[in-house]
Amino acid sequence: MLLFLTRPIILNFQLSIFNFLTVEPFELYILGCGSANPTQRHLPACQVLSTRGKLFMVDCGEGTQTRFARMGLSIQRVGHIFISHAHADHSLGLPGLICTMSLLGRTSQLHIHGPRELEAYLQTSMQTFCPEPDFQVLFHPVDTARHQLIFEDRSIEVWSLPLRHRVPCCGYLFREKPGLPHIRREMIDMYEIPVSQINNIKAGQDWTLPDGTVVPNSRLVTPPSPTRSYAYCSDTAPLPSLVSQIEGVDLLFHEATYYKDDELRARQTFHSTSVEAAQTALNARVGRLCIGHYSARIKDEQQLLREAQAVFPNTILADEGLHLSI
Repeated sequence: MLLFLTRPIILNFQLSIFNFLTVEPFELYILGCGSANPTQRHLPACQVLSTRGKLFMVDCGEGTQTRFARMGLSIQRVGHIFISHAHADHSLGLPGLICTMSLLGRTSQLHIHGPRELEAYLQTSMQTFCPEPDFQVLFHPVDTARHQLIFEDRSIEVWSLPLRHRVPCCGYLFREKPGLPHIRREMIDMYEIPVSQINNIKAGQDWTLPDGTVVPNSRLVTPPSPTRSYAYCSDTAPLPSLVSQIEGVDLLFHEATYYKDDELRARQTFHSTSVEAAQTALNARVGRLCIGHYSARIKDEQQLLREAQAVFPNTILADEGLHLSI
């Protein structure tokens, strides 16, 4: 039996596929949200941001590889790793991860961004455990005292966020670049625009009718989707200058190592309390706040949540296995 499809049916099918392909994920995976002292509840710090088929890792504590497997993520898709500072609970998983990548036959480059103090540790670890991987490991030192663009590709920018900790430390801001406008479905029907020309129109071209009439691009498209953003801020004491750098981000991860009554301990260790994390989110007018990096002293994480939500209601708790769409 032969099936004949009319042009509207074919166009609807092609356009539906086209629209599906242009809806890109911007998703955060929490692999570890504990702090330095191990507990039975949490692993050391590690997160993965997934966008446009690429995985960006933030920090790499012990247990990272196990969490990758449990969450169905592929370590071979990680092209860039961003390390906040040279403390063990944020970087000790790096040597094992690199060794496993080599064992699995990786050939593509791996880029590691972090404070300059991390480079000697990385070189020593690789010389000891993985001296001749089949791929290049490139280290990019980050000036933790400056808020600056440290990486970009066609779809995303990554900015450093100076933090205040006992050692040089910075967070990271991931921000999508503006996409192309959306073509109006009714314009396609009205002017019988072929699917092959949709990308050209989205890129700014006008449309010329058979009689020579030019339809301006502004009539054919609507503005692009809003860009999405994510900021990672751990480890740090409260820092007023941070507010302007993360203002309006869709999702903020801010450490909340201690209860609000443990402010003295937080000051001594250059960490933040639940209320201080929430106040930063409130001042920066972010969309959502996710708190984590729990001290081993924390026995009731719901208390942390209640304290933060009293200041910034749209707060959630980090947990291993948490998957957030931004």
